[in-house]
Amino acid sequence: MTTTVSANRKGDRRERELVNALDEAGFAVMRAPASGAATERELPDVLAGDGDTFYAIEAKSSAGDPIYLTGEEVEALTFFARNFGAKARIAVRFDREDWYFFHPGDLYTTDAGSYRVKKEKALADGTDFPEFVGETEKVTLDEIGGGEDAVDPEAEERREVLEAVRDGHMPVEDALDVL
Repeated sequence: MTTTVSANRKGDRRERELVNALDEAGFAVMRAPASGAATERELPDVLAGDGDTFYAIEAKSSAGDPIYLTGEEVEALTFFARNFGAKARIAVRFDREDWYFFHPGDLYTTDAGSYRVKKEKALADGTDFPEFVGETEKVTLDEIGGGEDAVDPEAEERREVLEAVRDGHMPVEDALDVL
């Protein structure tokens, strides 16, 4: 078996995992039958909707190397999504990590016109699966503390404790005792 065939099988398996996870989260979902094939029409890998929002998703996975998409792949996805009435999303999954989602416009563009997602970028800035399906909502430290204008001393203390943990000045166990 060649490396390309093995990589394609792994990609197919990852796409099926994404379809199953979206289905379990309550989405109507299907894997596009011609995705990844040489066809006249470029289709996204996955179509998903929850009755309110519809997504056209290009799914990519990697063992740890950066994930690259060609400019043509991203252009075809955004074209299809616009015509279909869906939101275009790039779903990336690195080994031993969950799925992370990006709007195509949020991806790094290389000098050659390709798009790249590094694992660190996915973990830091991507929308994780629970947030994507509406189970959780991302909250920033500023939101917890109420922003710069907040005067709530309890919120300020929580913010300081969380920042101390983030910066490595306080162990998580100590923070839990304080909070």
